[in-house]
Parts: sequence; structure tokens; C-alpha cells
Amino acid sequence: MCFLELLNEKIIVFDGATGTNLQNYGLTLDDFGGKDFEGCNEYLCISKPEVVKKLHYSFLEAGADVIETNSFGSSFISLAEYNIPELDYELSYLAAKLAKECANEYSNKVKPRFVAGSVGPTSKLPSLGHISFDNMQLAFYRQINGLIDGGVDIICIETCQDVLQIKSALSAIQKIFREKKIKLPVIVSVTIEPTGAMLLGTDISAVYTSIEPYDIIDIFGLNCATGPEEMEESLRYICDTSERYVFCMPNAGIPENINGKMYYKLTEDELSSWMSYFISELGVNIIGGCCGTKPSHIRLLSQVAENLSPKTRETKYTPSVSSLFTVVPLKIDIPPILVGERCNANGSKQFRELLLKDDYDSIIDLAKRQMNEGAHILDLSVIYTGRDEVKDMYEIVRRFNRYVGAPLMIDSTNPLAIETALKNYGGRAIINSVNFEDGIEKAEKILSLAKQFGAAVIVLPIDQEGQAYTVEKKISIAKQIRDFAVNIIKLRDEDLIYDMLTFPLGTGAEELRKSALNTLEAIRGIKKILPNAKTILGISNCSYGLNENARIVLNSVFMHYAVEAGLDIAIVNAGKILPIYKIDDKLKNICRELIFDLRRFSEEKI
Repeated sequence: MCFLELLNEKIIVFDGATGTNLQNYGLTLDDFGGKDFEGCNEYLCISKPEVVKKLHYSFLEAGADVIETNSFGSSFISLAEYNIPELDYELSYLAAKLAKECANEYSNKVKPRFVAGSVGPTSKLPSLGHISFDNMQLAFYRQINGLIDGGVDIICIETCQDVLQIKSALSAIQKIFREKKIKLPVIVSVTIEPTGAMLLGTDISAVYTSIEPYDIIDIFGLNCATGPEEMEESLRYICDTSERYVFCMPNAGIPENINGKMYYKLTEDELSSWMSYFISELGVNIIGGCCGTKPSHIRLLSQVAENLSPKTRETKYTPSVSSLFTVVPLKIDIPPILVGERCNANGSKQFRELLLKDDYDSIIDLAKRQMNEGAHILDLSVIYTGRDEVKDMYEIVRRFNRYVGAPLMIDSTNPLAIETALKNYGGRAIINSVNFEDGIEKAEKILSLAKQFGAAVIVLPIDQEGQAYTVEKKISIAKQIRDFAVNIIKLRDEDLIYDMLTFPLGTGAEELRKSALNTLEAIRGIKKILPNAKTILGISNCSYGLNENARIVLNSVFMHYAVEAGLDIAIVNAGKILPIYKIDDKLKNICRELIFDLRRFSEEKI
């Protein structure tokens, strides 16, 4: 029986700690292969494989269904600390091979045993600039290839401390699965500190929002840093929110330093009691132990698993976007969600001048001011003649990732710039935008990036004939792009946001007289065809060319009617939108006649 099928039938028990148990074996420098390798547990797969097997046997004897490979630090990033980065594949392969041999000795039809390839976080945090996304992805690619070639049944990305680290590992796995034409179960397990967040301050809701779109993840959960008590609230969120199987491997309590040695005080009975509660009340599917847990802990957990069955959970998740720190749902009770438009090199003179001076601190201040004015999400466009868009995107996004709380909308049609942004952004971003103006080739690149990095993407009704003006054409093109994105690229409907385009109403151009009305009807139309579709508009396009006061009034009135038609998200200067009740009735009526092409205009100074 395959591992995922078994999860539907029983509670699965993982093993306990690797490092803290190896420390109890009294290993000498010779056991580690000399002073240069002291503390490199992974090198024991070469220097003392019988010790590694002894550890695996101890947990299998205790009743563990799954043992993890001795490969937590077998990436070239971690092994470089011992000057043996070139052994990354070999040590990963050997760790998997040793564990698989042990598991096979204990496996039978009644109680099959499995091997999980342990992939640790390394000591580098890409969000802090310690390492590039590409270099970290390469390290995981080599490590995971070795684990798979050595025979692991599961990939466990564990003790995750930075969302960008998770994404680089997932990108490596995606590549390996494509190349090898396989699919193994994938676990992502994050480490939440006693503060209630990851090291960089990311709480569990922001972590989950960022990785939720990755369909290669089968199991999500927590391990390390704390005991089970401190994990309860984060676990409750996961069990209430995620449809995936839930994983829990706490430490044997928070470690205490006594006379220079670390002690873990959580007893076997205390751990089993907490795990019984997590299984029966929250719906956890996989239990095990991290630092400080011994075979005696796992023995009691095996008894817990035998006496309890998986709980059916009722979960609810609202499609959302996120930064490292903030989650914004893509649908709110009182719409619209506001997207700040001032970090745009072509639309904002202030932003452009700051960009030309490379004044990144002031750019961050501008972003934060938009948040203070009410923007939930920030649009970012760095396209400007004579500038390197890719370089500018890199410099700004990596700063926004660390210092700006609002989720990011990457406003570009350049696949390389979009990819650069996504590789430096830990949150779940929105790509603005994709269309069929250049056929499907460019659209395929952008949609594939959205798939690879878990981003949402805005769909524009533009094809090789140009922008769509009629209601029918807008909906037709949007539907074509949707079908391509969902059926070919394998994005989900909830990953797509539709911009039905609006055009300037003050030009006097006859062909644009009904443009606002057509936009409103197209919003209604796409909602009718795709009831769960999310819609967005660059509201201020409707007032382009008018004086500032007129723009504020027209934008505000148009947004009011767009929301009535079903608009979910508005790209606006949030500080220059008026509540509809604050607008003079006469001005409001003039705007209404303009929007709905009622042709009863009189001159009015605004």
C-alpha cells in the first residue's frame, strides 16, 4: 500500500531525534572520521554506517512507521562548513540507502515501513540575502536527487525557517519530478519559534498562504523549536484551514541549558498525551519527535497511534495573497480590496524620481505611506526607458520582502523581470498581467512562472487584434486565456483575477463613450460564467486626462458602480478616493451620466 493511501486508514508514526540521540552514543573523533568532521552527523554514513543503522533500528523496534534519513545537513551549503561540499550527492545517497535497508528488514504487509528523505534548511536565509534563490535551489536539487536515487519513499522539507527557502526546495523538487517523471509524497514542515512566528517574523497563516498553491505538497505541519504545548495554536490553524494531511514532530519540550548541556524535560507520557489530543481533537495525521525525543518516546506514540483513528476535518480556506508578514484575502465582505498604484515608474512622478536616484529607503517609505492610507496590496512597476528593469526589480523586491508588510503585485510583462521578483519574494504575489497580444508563447511563460512560484495572475482581455472594447469580446478573450491557464498550465480558477479593462472617459472619442458601461457589464458577465472569479480594475484609467479634482470624483463614483457590478479589487491611489456619500449629488449625477453614456451633459467646473 502506498504511503498516502495508508494515511487515510491510520495515524502514522515518524521516528525521533537524530542529532540528540547520536550525541548519546559516545562517538569519538575517529568515529566521525577525524577532527575535521567532528559534529558532521551526515559523514557518519561513510565513517560509521553501523551507528547510523543502529539509530534506525532503535526507532523501528519502537514501532515507527517511518524513519528519516541521516541527511538533514547533506546539502553542499551545509557540508561546506566541513570543506566537503562535493560529497553532497554521495552522502544523501548513502543516507537513503542505509535507511532503506533498515526499513526493508522490518517492513511487512501488516506494518509496512517507509523512509523519508530529510532535507534541512541549511544555515542560510535567502530572505536576508545570505544566499541566492538559484544557489539554494541547486543545493536542494543535488541533495534531493541523491535521496531519491538512494531509495527514499517520501521527501521531507523540514525545520523550515524562511519561506524563500521552502520555495527554493519546492522548485528543485518540481524540476526533479519532471526530469525523472515521478511523484513522491512531499512534506513541508515549518519551525515556529516560541514567539509564535518563524525566525523572520512570519506567522503560520502567512506561511500557509505562500505555499498553499503548490500542488506537489501533500503534507504540511510543524517540527522543532518548541514542545507540543507551544505548537497548539499554529496546529489548530493548520487543521482548520488546510485540506492536506497534517504533520507534527515537536521537541521534547523547550531545551534548557544546565551546566553547559542541553536538557529536554518533556516525558514520554506528556508527549503521548499531547499527541492524543492533537489527533482526536485537531485532526493531526502524522506524529513523531524532534530534538530530545528518544525511542522510548516513539514507543508510546506507536501505542497512541494504534488506539486512535484519523479524524475527518472540516476545513475552510479563502484564496489569499501574502507578504512575509500579512495575509490579504482576495475577497472581503465589503469590497473592494485596494491596491496602491504609486510605486509605478510611469504612473507616479515621485516614484520615478526616487528610482532614478536609487533612493530605496524613500521608496520603502512611499510603500508604507500607501499602506497607512488604506492600501491592502501594492502594485510595483519599475519599467522606465533607459533603466534595467530586471536589476531594479531585484533591488526593490528583495527590500520589499523584508520591510514592507503589504503583499506585492508584480506589474510587468517581462518574464525575466517577473521571475526575478518571484525568486526574491517570500509571500504569495500577484502577477500583473497576462494576455494573448503576442499569441500564447509569452503568455505560457508568464503563466508557467505563476504555477512554479504559486502566484496569482491577472488576466487581460487582449489578443492579437488588440484590446477588447465590447462586452462580448472582453469575456471571450478572458475565457480563452482562462481555459489555457487551467487546462494546459494547470493553474486553478482561484489563481486567476480578471481585469475587464477600462478606458479614458474624458477624451470625447466616440468609440469610448460606452467603454465604462461595457466594463461594468463585462464584470457582471465573467462573474456569471465563473461565479467564483475575482475581478480587478485600474480605476484611475477612466479619468485619465482630466484635472485632479475631477479625477478624484470620477474615480470614486466609477469605483462605486464597479463594486455594485461585482468588482473585488481596485488599483487606486487609496488616499484620493472619496466615500460616495461625501460627493455632491450634482457632481455624482454628472459622473453617472458619463459612466452610463446618458448624454445629458452640462458644463460644470470641478
